[in-house]
Amino acid sequence: MTRYDPGLQPERTQLAWRRTALSIAVVSLIAARALPMILGSGVWVVPGIAGVAASGALWVLAARRARAVDRALSPVPHPDRMPDGRLIVALVGFTAAAGALALIVLLGVAR
Repeated sequence: MTRYDPGLQPERTQLAWRRTALSIAVVSLIAARALPMILGSGVWVVPGIAGVAASGALWVLAARRARAVDRALSPVPHPDRMPDGRLIVALVGFTAAAGALALIVLLGVAR
């Protein structure tokens, strides 16, 4: 009996991570374009560029995480451990920071 079924679940998980990274990139590009026009300062391009960089890092780290899970669960014994939740915590932190920035922008526009 094998521990690992290489069915579609790992592929769906990888696609979900890619979809998340792509969503962050698209919203970041929209923010980089729209925020300077709305707020009138070129410095508001920086959060958009940071978001695009974060989405690229998420894409790479999610691919690395998928390979680590595949190695750890494969039928051939490997000393690898399952990846921990650091990538998930980083994504939650990024989302919280983006939400805080959005709240700051909304309060600044409302004045």
